[in-house]
Amino acid sequence: MYNTIDIDRSNLTIMGVKFSDLKTLESTANALGSNMFEGFKPISKGIEIIRDYVIGKISLTELVVFAKQKAYV
Repeated sequence: MYNTIDIDRSNLTIMGVKFSDLKTLESTANALGSNMFEGFKPISKGIEIIRDYVIGKISLTELVVFAKQKAYV
């Protein structure tokens, strides 16, 4: 089944999560789309985690810890 998420390019938000620039928003949207294809159902917290990984705020190791803790749900 195909699910949509709210992406607002003019306000630089995905599901209300703010982005600093369009490139980061689009990179995060692409990552979300790939994960959604595999069954991931994003919520704001998960989008924040992916955004923070994309911009380098958290490392791959930290991302894996969040995933194991299911911090994105």
